[in-house]
Amino acid sequence: MSKTSSKLELAQKRRWRIRKKITGTAARPRLSVKFTNLHIHAQAIDDEAGRTLVAGSTTQSDLRTQKVRPNKAGAELFGKQVGEKIKAAGIQSVVFDRNGRSYHGTVQVFADAVRSAGIQF
Repeated sequence: MSKTSSKLELAQKRRWRIRKKITGTAARPRLSVKFTNLHIHAQAIDDEAGRTLVAGSTTQSDLRTQKVRPNKAGAELFGKQVGEKIKAAGIQSVVFDRNGRSYHGTVQVFADAVRSAGIQF
């Protein structure tokens, strides 16, 4: 087994461990955030119905022109935008799914920006 495959397996186990503890409902959806090397993706998901209520990504045209990157500044800008979208959809609170990442750095900045938009965790 190579070092890369074991890292990927451990990351998947972290995701599964988190996901078996949290689920999203229509009233309180799961806010899943994914950071890649170039972009940030977020979704508010109703797990009971199996559908996405609100989605956002830095690949969208308005954020591409601003050149939002997955650093702290980009996470803050994107978090505020996602928070506004969630609020416009009529959702007041969410369950945060950090997708296996530690709650510090960009993940923490993203979560704080969503909270500043008026969404409760």
